[in-house]
Amino acid sequence: MKKKLSAALTLVGTLALALAGCSNSPSGSGQSGSAGDKTYTVGIAQYLSHPSLDAAVKGFKAALTDAKLNVTYDEQNAQGDQGTATSIASKFATQKMDLVLAVATPMAQAVAQNVVSAPVLFTAVTDPVAAQLVDSNDKPGANVTGTTDLNPVAEQIDLIKQVLPSAKSVGVVYSSGEVNSQVQVDLAKAQAQKQGLKLVEKKITNSSEVVQAVQTLGDVDAIYVPTDNMVVSALDSVLQIAQEKKILVVVAEATSVEKGGALTYGLDYEKLGYQTGQMAVKILKDGADPATTPVEAQADPQLVVNPKGAELTGVTLPKELLDKADRTIE
Repeated sequence: MKKKLSAALTLVGTLALALAGCSNSPSGSGQSGSAGDKTYTVGIAQYLSHPSLDAAVKGFKAALTDAKLNVTYDEQNAQGDQGTATSIASKFATQKMDLVLAVATPMAQAVAQNVVSAPVLFTAVTDPVAAQLVDSNDKPGANVTGTTDLNPVAEQIDLIKQVLPSAKSVGVVYSSGEVNSQVQVDLAKAQAQKQGLKLVEKKITNSSEVVQAVQTLGDVDAIYVPTDNMVVSALDSVLQIAQEKKILVVVAEATSVEKGGALTYGLDYEKLGYQTGQMAVKILKDGADPATTPVEAQADPQLVVNPKGAELTGVTLPKELLDKADRTIE
């Protein structure tokens, strides 16, 4: 009986050692997604829900998945309320996070002011310097860096004249509280002047004011929709009014063309988010320092057209633009 018991104990000990050996992988390496590797905690703070920002988050996650990182996400959404954005940022500041992603300028500002003990990446931020997120795009200087979505505003305004050579005016609605929007409007105003277009501006403070603002633009020939979070979140209403009044709608990014805007020369937010995710991988796996990691921009804006969307506003897109479009929304 004693021999049998001794043999059994020996077998158990051997199995225990074998199991221990199987689990003895370098748990802090984060170099693959295999069992036993480190699990990273990543906070995602999104300012508002709309297709462009949602696409950026999707792309970000895809990059970390492709890098085979084990990640636990804490996702929070301020739904366009700055007080909520600050509360989310304050919460993240008290938690142990390996990295925080801030999506859109107002959210990035709140996170940067509160989270100082973990790396912070931003995306969908038009002008990181003007937003006081970084010292410079080349040398951010602290724990914050990311990707800018500064779109080719001048080229987008030029599209108005290419579609409607006789156009005299363009309307733009934007949020008074978003520094990213003011940057774009200033660029649009300068280019509109070069093109002989009068820029009619209407400011809003929340998305519920978009409809009235668009309706009071007057008899404009076109509407330009910048990457303003409040306006893009109410894009369906903008398009409905434009269709009723037969006004061309030029937008600032591809997702808004998919929603019904006539065309853009702009960015793909899912690709921008993926690019941001690749930066996160370098920080988490390779120890890259945000302070010396330059802000990145998407290198390949595309001409995206929606002929049916244009037709709903009484406009036929020129064959020249259709022929050279990188993508056509059917």
